[in-house]
Amino acid sequence: MSFEVPASVRPVRDAVYAFMTERVEPAEPVLRRGGEEAREVLARLQREAKAEGLWALGHPKELGGGGLPFLDYVYVNEVQGRSEYGQAALGTFTLQDSLMLYKHANEAQRERFLKPLVQAEIYPSFAMTEPGVSSSDPTQITTAATLEGDEWVIRGRKWFTTFADRAAYTTVMCRTEPDAPPHRAFSMILVPTDTPGYTIVRDTPVLGLDGGHCEVLYDEVRVPRENLLGERGHGFVIAQERLGPGRIFHCMRFLGQAQRAFDLMCERLNARTAFGGPLAGKQLMQQHVFDSYAEIQSARLLTLHAAHRIDQGDQARVEIGVIKVVAARMLNAVIDRAIQVHGAQGLTPDTPLDEMYRHARAGRIFDGPDEVHVTTTARRLLREYAEGRPWNFA
Repeated sequence: MSFEVPASVRPVRDAVYAFMTERVEPAEPVLRRGGEEAREVLARLQREAKAEGLWALGHPKELGGGGLPFLDYVYVNEVQGRSEYGQAALGTFTLQDSLMLYKHANEAQRERFLKPLVQAEIYPSFAMTEPGVSSSDPTQITTAATLEGDEWVIRGRKWFTTFADRAAYTTVMCRTEPDAPPHRAFSMILVPTDTPGYTIVRDTPVLGLDGGHCEVLYDEVRVPRENLLGERGHGFVIAQERLGPGRIFHCMRFLGQAQRAFDLMCERLNARTAFGGPLAGKQLMQQHVFDSYAEIQSARLLTLHAAHRIDQGDQARVEIGVIKVVAARMLNAVIDRAIQVHGAQGLTPDTPLDEMYRHARAGRIFDGPDEVHVTTTARRLLREYAEGRPWNFA
């Protein structure tokens, strides 16, 4: 494959880049403050994105989206990722949930949740991890649902349920088959957030950022048996389908943020003078530029290669495991250098780097910590050699 942006994708990618740099990024100070003004600004950005044909570009057309094929959308997601608010402004924050419902929801679930999702009329949320339980081993999940008559009764506690405070429903991963093997013991159940017993305990700040990562108590929550998503015992299957392409999207957004930090760093180096000349002339500063460029390009090529494998129908587990670690580490390193180049200003809200840095650090834990991806990827590679199959790097 060629890693060049396809000619057919370039116009929409350029349009998204312009939308991000000219409208979303300048609006960040207001969006960060929250409140009514932030909601009005976000709603305006969403209206403009819809009017200009930039709305929900990765969603299927039959759902009201832009219908971009997976690999084409990957290139668009790269520039959309420059800002944490890009997904909300362009209507793609629901993509993983929409595709999950598109494939596994019954007709009633689609009618109630799927169509409003794509138009951002409602928010989704997803509940998998639990406090006190090692999320790197999800077979330990304790939240359970039992079928009592025609209702699922859910008991347990989840956290890092993003947007639970504003979501219309939560997709809950829970133990429904206690006697089944670990990876067949769990199911997904759709729980409207206004259901009695669904209680938000707190919004958990992440490194000081209030991002809607809620802890939720499920106290005898009862929903109809028809709220089961997909088949019983298929929770892990659905989760893996969700996480694979989702990690590609995360890594492409990491690249967009890293490229933005790189832009800020290089602009600063050319504009700032110290010790008789521009910072750009100092060799240590040039090392920052070299290392950052090399790491961004390396992560980019690895991510595009993984996306190509998925597009060809491969699960690409080795490739996805590698990019999740490499891209998150790269983003942390590039933003760190950009902050260093900005000096004291880089530690303040005068640039977007301080907030980007905190989001980047969380990226090494969300969707599985680095250590888990390193271990599982290495095991897969070693297993190939143990079975007499050298790894094919082509």
